[in-house]
Amino acid sequence: MSDGGPLVDGELSPAWWGRHLAETRWVLEAARLSVDPLFLRPGAALPRGDGRAVLVLPGFLAGDQTVAALAAWLIRIGYSARTCRFVVNIDCSDRTLDRLERRVEAVHDRTGRRVAVIGHSRGGHFARALAARRPELVSHAISLGSDLKSLLEISISTQASIAAAAIALRATGRTRRRECLTIDCPCAFTADYRRPFPTAAVRLTSVYSKGDGVVRWRQQIVPEAECVEVSGSHIGLVFNRKAYRAIAAALARPELPTPAPCARNVSMTSITSSG
Repeated sequence: MSDGGPLVDGELSPAWWGRHLAETRWVLEAARLSVDPLFLRPGAALPRGDGRAVLVLPGFLAGDQTVAALAAWLIRIGYSARTCRFVVNIDCSDRTLDRLERRVEAVHDRTGRRVAVIGHSRGGHFARALAARRPELVSHAISLGSDLKSLLEISISTQASIAAAAIALRATGRTRRRECLTIDCPCAFTADYRRPFPTAAVRLTSVYSKGDGVVRWRQQIVPEAECVEVSGSHIGLVFNRKAYRAIAAALARPELPTPAPCARNVSMTSITSSG
């Protein structure tokens, strides 16, 4: 099995074309899930949910429709699942994280409980950053196929798509910084993504596949997370029955103590309030 790009002197090589043709198997993974009793009639084999609100985030260039099956299944096993109202996940990362923060804050205020956040690919970046920014609002953060080390250790063709999206965002005035959608963007999102994860307050789970053809799987394994390997494609992780089992197990882990609200850094607040 390929490891998401060759190692050169112990480091990942900079050029990796990915395995995009193999990603078409997501169709088979979705078909297999659609007839699986785990999806259709989840019973005693899975831990039941406690009614907690769960926000499900799609990946890059994807919308709520791509995680609709996962959200519906979470409702069936006992959670109050919600999508994030994305038509397409392509906006400025800083704007997007602010929007998600407001959504989670509203759900928390309405339910009186911390929220679990599940993100696929780019959505996992937001799950990690949001949990690091507001651990008093987030109980569990689960990433599906997300680079949790450096954001953009992805295939060359995917990097090209992100570069094109960045140009379009700048042209339409949707960016807060010229470096938007790069690892060097000095925005609050990047700072929160890189912030030490609050492991004493939030449970972080990374579900990954060595068959991932978009994101290097080694970048999905971090010491602060419980890392769970499944087999399958990157796109198919939102339909992967083994990933669903891992999600149910992760959400069933007891909530950690709620920390006191963190005072936001003044410079970050000024960044997020601009534009």
